[in-house]
Amino acid sequence: MIHIGIIGLGAIGQRLIKQFSNHSEIKVTAVCDQLESLATDTAEALGGIVAYTDYKELIDDENVDLVYVAVPPKLHHQIVMDVLKAKKHVLCEKPLANSLEEAEEMFQAAKEANVVHAMNFPMNYEPAAIQFANMVEQNYVGKLRRIHLTMYFPNWPRLWQKNNWVGGREQGGFVLEVGVHFIQQIIKVFGDIKNIQTRLELPADPTKCETGIIATGELSDGTPVLIEGLSEAAGNEYIGYTAYGTEGVLSIENWGLLRAGKTGEELKEIPLENSSQYTLINELVKAVQGKQSGIYDFEVGYRAQQVLEQLRKI
Repeated sequence: MIHIGIIGLGAIGQRLIKQFSNHSEIKVTAVCDQLESLATDTAEALGGIVAYTDYKELIDDENVDLVYVAVPPKLHHQIVMDVLKAKKHVLCEKPLANSLEEAEEMFQAAKEANVVHAMNFPMNYEPAAIQFANMVEQNYVGKLRRIHLTMYFPNWPRLWQKNNWVGGREQGGFVLEVGVHFIQQIIKVFGDIKNIQTRLELPADPTKCETGIIATGELSDGTPVLIEGLSEAAGNEYIGYTAYGTEGVLSIENWGLLRAGKTGEELKEIPLENSSQYTLINELVKAVQGKQSGIYDFEVGYRAQQVLEQLRKI
């Protein structure tokens, strides 16, 4: 049985609690949040487990084997470094850190700690992203011509995620919060992105995050990558991640809809195969047990951070 402690009980932290609790090989042993009432209420809902308001006490808890860090990005570095110093396994929310320097230090420390270090990049376990990668590998699109990522939001922060950081310039914004998922997917499927040029649209308030981006880059073979987005715009939220090739097009729309078409044909929805066994939690358990697993470690987070920091240059 793997005993997990969770630091950060906001919307993100709460999202995985049910999955952890329902897994036969994981037990949520302790939770921590600066808001005492949230920590105690969550602990009570989980059967009266231990609640902390000081994350260091959770890390020091001898009953905790693995720590899930689900706090805002600027808090990742210090907490994760303390977890690694304690030689405990760690699952960190994306993005890995709040700067490239922090991300590199965390990556190096994780390698030296000789523990499992994993990132929560949930798209890797979603049927649309899995099928997208498989079809690219099967040469569905032919020779790649262009990768295009589009992000549109009528409101940012989105109405369901209002908090004190996701709309701020320091550690928020849709490029960081949403773009990171697709940056990681591009790197995973197609390789590193180089020669990034970016233009941000910024509000007059220096504390507020970007309202627009137009950025270009290229893969190692010169294939262009176009990243563009707007917030505070009319219409519905839309996210499109598309690979254009000499023989066809593949596109993931709004996270889970996969569409494809050969050159000259219409894009049609592709049926997806859902594997209930291939999940973040299952792969994390395998990794902690010393088995081969499909986790995405801090190196993946660091490589994504390299691109993110170039996109967010002001």
